[in-house]
Amino acid sequence: MNKPTELIDALQKSGLRLTPQRIAICKILAETDEHPTAAVIYESIKPQYPSLSLATVYNTLEVLVAHGKVNVLGDAGDGKVHFDADTKPHINLACLECHRIIDFSSDFVMQMNEEIKKKAGYDFLGSRLIYYGICPECQKKKSNSLN
Repeated sequence: MNKPTELIDALQKSGLRLTPQRIAICKILAETDEHPTAAVIYESIKPQYPSLSLATVYNTLEVLVAHGKVNVLGDAGDGKVHFDADTKPHINLACLECHRIIDFSSDFVMQMNEEIKKKAGYDFLGSRLIYYGICPECQKKKSNSLN
């Protein structure tokens, strides 16, 4: 997981003005295990910063993605784009029922990442590996509703 300062540094390098709103966006991304959408980020800090626009959130996210500090994830069956500030190689598990996305660490993924870097010669800014399915909680709910 990137620290807030790493995200803020990326904004500075891009030439974006460091506003309290942009710093708040960085803090939310760095301090959550969730994979928020731009709208969730916007709604969570809008009360503190009434002048915040959704465009500011999207522009900030775009810069962080371009600098490899945040990954863009596909939707979790909800049609929304989710963001992940944990850029180290890992698997995202997306539930198509509750739309929650969780991180799953794997030594295999780390090894695969290193092998690809070595053989292809790429300097990665990020990667995406998403598995879609039904989480244990939703499986349990579905099972209970059938009984």
